[in-house]
Formats: sequence, structure tokens, C-alpha cells
Amino acid sequence: MSGVTRLQRQMNFILEIDKLKQILRQTTITNKSRQENSAEHSWHVTLMAILLSEYAENLQIEVLQIVKMLLIHDLVEIDAGDTFSFDD
Repeated sequence: MSGVTRLQRQMNFILEIDKLKQILRQTTITNKSRQENSAEHSWHVTLMAILLSEYAENLQIEVLQIVKMLLIHDLVEIDAGDTFSFDD
């Protein structure tokens, strides 16, 4: 990548992932007042994994690895949007 520094690539990625805030999911937030966006979903599911990880102690899970996976699992929605798994 001629002339593009690591910091510039990182900043570009940060700007790209900010788009998750604009992606509305098929589900609503708990009080049903509006649709959840993908950034909210990623934040929520990641915090749940951290909070509930104590119940998986004997499974020897790596919480940091799970957090990383959860934070990237919806990035594809920036380009593809959100669909139900059983959608056509």
C-alpha cells in the first residue's frame, strides 16, 4: 500500500466500522420502541459474554478470543445488511 501508513489504515477501519451504527437490525430493543442497530447488538452480546463467562469456567474458554469474535461477527452487515437466518 504505497504511502498509506498503518495509522491511516487503522483510522480508515475505525471510520468504516462506525457504519454499524447505521445498520438497522430485524429485531427491536427490549422495550419494542425501535429497531436495534448493529453496533448496539455487538456491544450488547459482547457484554453478555463477559458477564456470563463465569458460568463456563470448566469449559476453559478464552474470554478475550470470544470478545474479539463477537465484535467482528456483524461487520459484514455494513455491506450486506441484516437478514434473518431463515430469510430467502
